[in-house]
Amino acid sequence: MEQSGERSSSTSNPQPQRGFRVQAPLVDSVSCYCKVDAGLKTVAGARKFVPGSKLCIQPDINPNAHKGKNSRRERTRIQPPLLPGLPDDLAIACLIRVPRVEHRKLRLVCKRWYRLLAGNFFYSLRKSLGMAEEWVYVIKRDRDGRISWHAYDPTYHIWQPLPPVPGEYSEALGFGCAVLSGCHLYLFGGKDPLRGSMRRVIFYSARTNKWHRAPDMLRKRHFFGSCVINNCLYVAGGECEGIQRTLRSAEVYDPNRNRWSFISDMSTAMVPFIGVVHNGMWFLKGLGSHREVMSEAYSPETNTWTPISDGMVAGWRNPCISMNGQLYALDCRDGCKLRVYDRSTDSWNKFIDSKLHLGSSRALEAAALVPLNGKLCIIRNNMSISLVDVSSPDKHVESNPQLWENIAGRGHFRTLVTNLWSSIAGRSGLKSHILHCQVLQA
Repeated sequence: MEQSGERSSSTSNPQPQRGFRVQAPLVDSVSCYCKVDAGLKTVAGARKFVPGSKLCIQPDINPNAHKGKNSRRERTRIQPPLLPGLPDDLAIACLIRVPRVEHRKLRLVCKRWYRLLAGNFFYSLRKSLGMAEEWVYVIKRDRDGRISWHAYDPTYHIWQPLPPVPGEYSEALGFGCAVLSGCHLYLFGGKDPLRGSMRRVIFYSARTNKWHRAPDMLRKRHFFGSCVINNCLYVAGGECEGIQRTLRSAEVYDPNRNRWSFISDMSTAMVPFIGVVHNGMWFLKGLGSHREVMSEAYSPETNTWTPISDGMVAGWRNPCISMNGQLYALDCRDGCKLRVYDRSTDSWNKFIDSKLHLGSSRALEAAALVPLNGKLCIIRNNMSISLVDVSSPDKHVESNPQLWENIAGRGHFRTLVTNLWSSIAGRSGLKSHILHCQVLQA
């Protein structure tokens, strides 16, 4: 990857391979464009295009070249610059600074800009230079029982349009949702109203704004637990349609190998209803085969499950999140008061209170806690969003309203769209609620 394809061809193979053609590189010759995301290819799948390559193929190699008059004409054609009057590397330095909200428009300018924004290079460069932006993605079940989803831009305080959720998940129940590599949102498993439990896995790329397929899970399941550790997706427990029994099995998906594999079974069968990753361990709490409350912890290093009954799990009844080495959980329905786990006393005896409580209706209920730009983000069913600054543990005393900031929804309307979504969610009451929330970076 340090030099262009000309050096590699001169050292390993003096003659160009048949079926390949050389064209002007998209950018400076020391760069390469990863084709893992583009074209739904995986890292393993990239090897069939360039034998021996692990991540990238050089931009001046076209594996899909074909013979003909048109291809011979293209060999002599000089591609126009990305920006007239500027070398491509300087043009890219300009384009990566364009706000994320405008990227859909950039893809429509020309084919070269579309190709630039469709590959890994553009967004990897934004991430390495600290220019990547985080958006909140909310998956809801609407009044008619169908799944919809929306993306919130915290910089411009607007909701962004998204491609529809694929049909197999338009009415699914009990499916999982997780983020891998910071920019891929996965939906997996669940129960289709007509076909029953599923093994299907799909993912949305925030870089391409498209849905793609991934390998199916090894076992059909719904209402299971899931988490991400070291960029690997873990699922465990749940139920299986047809036999109506609780599952003990667990499995893991490695995106680098693009395959699922079983891990150790849980100690007992469980239908998890809450889970969190803390200090490298996955903690789960749920209902057993006889609907008794139970909890277990999984260690990826030893591939073992251990039953637990300490104070952390005993007082844990709400959505929870681990940030900066601390555990936070909701202490009231609207999420305006948080509990903080105290390891020294093995109890939840610390609080962060906004002193501005909204109510206890289902529309105002806090549905999820996610990290957003270094702060704790609280999302409610009426699409209102609050941020809590938890960067300084010394501030975590009984009350500190200065830590709280409302960035969307009631009390802080920034746009007509935000107001509309909050009103719709509020009127729908119990029939409209949030299922999953995630943060994607691009």
